Amino acid sequence: MRDYETEERLRQRQREKRRRELQRRRRRQRRILAGCLLVLLILLGCLLIFFIGSHIRPSAVNKETLESEEELQESIAETDSTAQRDDDEAQEEQEEEEEPEEETPPIVYSAEETASTVMITSDSVISSYAILIDIDEGTVVAEKNAYTRVSPASMTKILTVLTAVDYITDLDDTFTITIDITDFAYSNDCSSVGFDEGETVMVRDFLYGTVLPSGGDAAAGLAIYTAGSMEAFVELMNQKVEELGLSDSAHFTNCVGLYDEDLYCTVYDMAIILEAAINNELCRDALSAHTYTTSSTEQHPDGITVSNWFLRRIEDKDTGGEVVCAKTGFVDQSGSCAASYEITDDGKQYICVTANSTSSWRCIYDHVEIYLNYTE
Repeated sequence: MRDYETEERLRQRQREKRRRELQRRRRRQRRILAGCLLVLLILLGCLLIFFIGSHIRPSAVNKETLESEEELQESIAETDSTAQRDDDEAQEEQEEEEEPEEETPPIVYSAEETASTVMITSDSVISSYAILIDIDEGTVVAEKNAYTRVSPASMTKILTVLTAVDYITDLDDTFTITIDITDFAYSNDCSSVGFDEGETVMVRDFLYGTVLPSGGDAAAGLAIYTAGSMEAFVELMNQKVEELGLSDSAHFTNCVGLYDEDLYCTVYDMAIILEAAINNELCRDALSAHTYTTSSTEQHPDGITVSNWFLRRIEDKDTGGEVVCAKTGFVDQSGSCAASYEITDDGKQYICVTANSTSSWRCIYDHVEIYLNYTE
């Protein structure tokens, strides 16, 4: 399984950049202070010379004025030296920042067929499209029409949360459900969490609500919160697809998975999207939750409890390990679909994606069959 070193390096660079900015501000403040001090010393020197010239005999004036001027010159020289040092340090730092930072290459997720890759021919696997990927080896273990475009239905929401987490900075931030969101979910016959118009919902609840009950209201709210509109969010989704290297075979037109001729991907593509998602902590937490209760609101004081029924139904089945994460989907054009992630009893990691099964239960048994018979 890939680690989170890339994300940590990015955070370190941001902290270092903020530290340098703070240092620059302090140096500017010191230079301003030094300039003010210099002006003050000059004024004091002038006043001192005037006072001595008015009250002390010439010989004393000459002597004391000379001493005062020498002290003033020394003070000015010291101030100039300090300012010069600050300028030199600032110049060095600016030159360092102007040097282009070494870009961290994006993590590339892929799986290659090998001589050991087999076709899924078991009569017990009803799904018309399927793939099993060995994450540790980066190989395709078994497949069935894995590179044919399908409608991914609500498996799309894996990409929805994966896209959104790139822009979320505060899971406790809130967003108010609008009538456009509730009308969107209702008019498109989407599954819903059950948020009401005018309800103020935490962003965290949008993430879990998008995955567990496959909530169209949560997905729409998450998209609008993230990008300002669902249309703008879809552009971000396709940017993420391109970033993952899947743009030749995958394209999305909405954030919930409603059928559209221009919304498509392969089960291989969805496996790669899921792999990227499980390597993001926020996505993995949402995709692995069996149940979740949303935060208390005025409309729902006790919250709303939702479930990931794929995980709850497969947890007592023998798959040779534990199915840790999953997301299902259904549209008439591609039947029952699912994408899941398993850790075997031996600690190996696999992703299975299927499409066009005959029912949600049959889809679960397809995953059980593939994990049990095609993993090591």
